[in-house]
Amino acid sequence: MGENSTPDGNRPSKRAKVTAAVVPLLGVAIAVVGCIVAWSNRNSNVGWFAYAPLSNEVFSGNGIAFMSQGTQIGIAIMVAGLLVLAFWAGYSVGRRASSGLR
Repeated sequence: MGENSTPDGNRPSKRAKVTAAVVPLLGVAIAVVGCIVAWSNRNSNVGWFAYAPLSNEVFSGNGIAFMSQGTQIGIAIMVAGLLVLAFWAGYSVGRRASSGLR
C-alpha cells in the first residue's frame, strides 16, 4: 500500500496529543463553571403580577423572567462549554473516519 502502511507513518505529533487532551478538558471546565454560575445565581422567588386597571401606575417589564440574569449568563456559559465538547467530538470522529479511508 505504499508509504502509509508503516506503523510509524501515521503517528500523531506531540502538539496533536496535547490538543486532544486540552480541548475536551477545557470544554468540561467551561460547562462546569457555567453550572456553578447558574446554580449560585438561581432565583427561588417567582414573581407574580396582576392586572390593576385603577392603580394609575405604569408597570415596567424589567425583570419579568423566571430566571435571574446571573442564571441566564451561567446557562449561556454552560452551553458554550457543551458546544466546545460537541465540536471536538465531531472533529475527532471525522478524523478517525477519514484516517480509515486511506
